Order: sequence, then C-alpha cells, then structure tokens
Amino acid sequence: MGAMSVSRRQFFRYSGAALGASSLTALGFSPIVDPLLAVEPITAAIDLSGVAALAFTSVNGVEGFARCCVRRDLPVFTVGAATASAAQDAGFSKTRSADGDVEALERLIADARPGPVLWAGAEAPAGDLVAGLRARGLEARGVAVYATVERSPSIATLALLDAPLTVLIHSPRAARVLARSLKDRVHADLRLLCLSPAVAAPLMAVSEPRSVAFAPRPDESALLQLLDA
Repeated sequence: MGAMSVSRRQFFRYSGAALGASSLTALGFSPIVDPLLAVEPITAAIDLSGVAALAFTSVNGVEGFARCCVRRDLPVFTVGAATASAAQDAGFSKTRSADGDVEALERLIADARPGPVLWAGAEAPAGDLVAGLRARGLEARGVAVYATVERSPSIATLALLDAPLTVLIHSPRAARVLARSLKDRVHADLRLLCLSPAVAAPLMAVSEPRSVAFAPRPDESALLQLLDA
C-alpha cells in the first residue's frame, strides 16, 4: 500500500505489509519500516443477504471483513495472489485471483457472473470496483472495513532520502505523499520503482524520469524483479 526503499546490505523503506519486508529480507535486503499510509479499522455491519460472492482488492480488505464477519462459505474474487493468499489464510476455501489490477478483477468477475457481489475494502478506494461491475450489468455493493490515513516519513527516514536508495511504491496515494516529501529535497541518488504507471505519475513530476520505473504488471513479484534491472 505504500513505499519501500531498498539497497542491498543497506536499507529498505516500506510502508505496507510485512509480506513485502520478509520477501526483501529473503533477497538480502535489510528492511526499514516507516508507513506512509496507516490503516485504521472500521467496525462495519456486514449484511450478506442476497450476496453470492465476495470481492477484495487488498489484503487489508480481507482482514477487515474477517474481523467484522464470521462467514467463510462464499466464493471470493481477489485482485492478486497476495490478497488471495490472505483470504485463504482467513478461512476462505474458494478463491480466484485476477493477478492484476482492479480492472482485471472487474473483468474476472464479469466473465464468471457469480451473482450479486459484495466488495469489502477502503473507505476511499483508489479504484471503484463496484461502479465498474454495475456498469457491466452486475449487481454489486460495497462496505468500508478500514480507512487509510496519510502520514509523513519520520525524520530518520527523511535523512535517508539523501543517500543512495531504491524506493518501492505500491499505491498512487502513497506516491503522492512521497512526492510531497521529495519536492524540495535533493534526491539525485534515489531510484523509484513503482507498481504501475499510475503509481509512477506523481513521482515523475518531482524526479528525473530516468530515476522512476514501473513494473510490467501490477503485482509484487513483477515489482521485485525491477531490483535486478
């Protein structure tokens, strides 16, 4: 959900799930955790009447739903493999992953036509899955199970931004937070690796284009492959 920075045997800054940090540790990096987006749980009343399937666009959405509702019998559609894994860990046995972005998930659900869909996710999501499904003629509704709050990097992290560092960024909102922090700083030695073109866009405005790159597909494995590019 946010930004990470990486430098083999040096540091990696990460604003999201522990999964990313553990993956980078396995690759030989030392993580520094300093979230740009903090997750705040929302206690939601989950109404599953008439719902035939669930949709999740983030691990946080899975965790929020699982916290608010005990049912695990409905089929689940997820945006990617990490979210599908989180759903399986939460007790869902029937999961299908779009292995892409929100539009890919929309297409997957539209092709499957499972019946009425409930999406559980952020209070202010980056993409509107529910509207996209409705536009395709599917019955869909959403429920907010968490909110994300922006926070600035710590003073210690800001000091690292002047050093040779690779930053991995997962969401457009986190990219905008980071772009504000970089705007008036010298950061010529930063390498900014983004999950998608939409994530890269805010950073292109404040950094040299050669220092910004984005993954060929919007998933964690493709992003990590950029480290060797």
